This record gives sequence, C-alpha cells and structure tokens, in this order.
Amino acid sequence: MKKFILSVLLICGTVLAFSQSKMACCARPSATQRFAMLASSKKFVMSHALPKKFHFQSAIAKTITYKTPDGKESTVYEWKAAKPSNNYLLVIHEYWGLNDYVKQQSEKLYTDLGDVNVIALDLYDGKIATTRDDAGKFMQAVKEDRAQAIIKGAIAYVGPKARIATIGWCFGGGWSLQAALMAGKHLVGCVMYYGMPEQDVNKLKTLNADVLGNFANKDQWINPKVVAKFAADMKAAGKKLELHQFDADHAFANPSSPAANSQAAKDAYGFTVTFLKARLK
Repeated sequence: MKKFILSVLLICGTVLAFSQSKMACCARPSATQRFAMLASSKKFVMSHALPKKFHFQSAIAKTITYKTPDGKESTVYEWKAAKPSNNYLLVIHEYWGLNDYVKQQSEKLYTDLGDVNVIALDLYDGKIATTRDDAGKFMQAVKEDRAQAIIKGAIAYVGPKARIATIGWCFGGGWSLQAALMAGKHLVGCVMYYGMPEQDVNKLKTLNADVLGNFANKDQWINPKVVAKFAADMKAAGKKLELHQFDADHAFANPSSPAANSQAAKDAYGFTVTFLKARLK
C-alpha cells in the first residue's frame, strides 16, 4: 500500500512539475522581451545601419551613481535645473546604448524644456555598442528585473515629490512606456519613439498620464499594424494617446543614423517639446 501511495505521489509530482514547466514555457513574453527577441533576426540586426561617428562632451552634465533595489548601483548622467525643481525627465537610450548622441539629445531637451531636471538612464550598465552584432547582444542581454531595478532606483532617487516624464527611442521607446507604468502617481507624461508598445490593456489602465507616440510608417517591425493595435489598446484602457506617424523609417530621429529624416525628426521633436512643456510646468 505504501509503495502504491508513493507511486501516486511521484506521478502527481511529475505531472505538476511538467504542467508548471509548460506554463512557464508558454508564458507570453513581455513587450520589452518581444522587442529584444527581434535581435535574433539577422535582417533586424542588419537593418540598423552603423551610426555615423558622433562626439559630444557636455560641460554641464554630471555623472551620478544611485542605489538600485536589487542591491547594486547604477551610473547615469544628470542635468540639474538652474533653480530647484521637482520636474524630472527620464531619458532611455536606444539600441546602441547610452552613447554621445543620446547625451546630446538629453542636453537639447534640457535646454529647450527649461525648468526640468534631466536624467539619462543606462539600461546597458555601461556598455556601448559600436557594431550591429554587439548592439543586438547587449539588448538581448538586458534582464528585465535589472532594467526595472535601474528605473525604480531612479524613481526613488528623484524623491517622493517628483513629477516625472519619460522619453526613449527604439529599445528605449518601449522602456519609456514601461518606466511610465512604474512611475505610478508621479507620472505626468510619456514619449516613445518607435518602441514596442505594451499590449496588456490591464497594465495600460494603470497609466497616470497621457502618452505621445512618434512612429515610422516604413518601420518593418514597429509597423503601422502594431501602432494601430496600440492605439486601440489605449482606447480600450481609457487612456489618451497623441499619435504621430511619419513617412520615414525606424531611427528617423537619430541624426547619426543613415536612416535619419530631418523633416520627420524636426516635426516629431516639435510635437515632443510641446507635449512635455505642457506637462512639466
């Protein structure tokens, strides 16, 4: 009898373990995981033409290090407002990492927005890609819990009175939306350039502010179909999406990219500054 009971327990345990394993394997990947998975495609990797050489050295930004909730630290760049301010813009880099182009864009936003503190986050933990293959590897190596810890650490760093907006491009576009979700009641606005949208309507329902999306109609991956679904999901969630779609390709806003489109970039930037100024008062 004992042997029979033990056999039954063993079988049940095996079935349960298999069932849990199957559930884990079949779990739907997150929005950021779906974008990272694109780097498994050689076509996707090769579509990101190598950026032109670009050098920028800020005279006003400072490197800061803050603690992250996973027991580690993160080093980022910060532009402090001329006068004390609770307005913060969290900037998240694109596919290549926190390079000089992203720092230059961060400083441009800082100058044009005025009374705002700008922090350029580093989800690659110091790694900057100079080849297509490295960019793909670095993006795929980002662990969600670590990226979330970096963002949560930044939110804790800016303090309980902070009014937070987020912005990002490409890889950072998707993470800008995720950071917006994490910011909770502190969020005042989110800007995403051609990043992977969140598809969980229940998560979108928790957004505390409007989203501005700048997308490219010639983008093969974050294409008009993906964007249309995002618009429908935001509507279903009862949230406002200010949507702008341009006759351009992915990375059109990056002047160091061969895919750059100066007119689309200018228009998108104009919409972005207007949107952020209205919310970071």
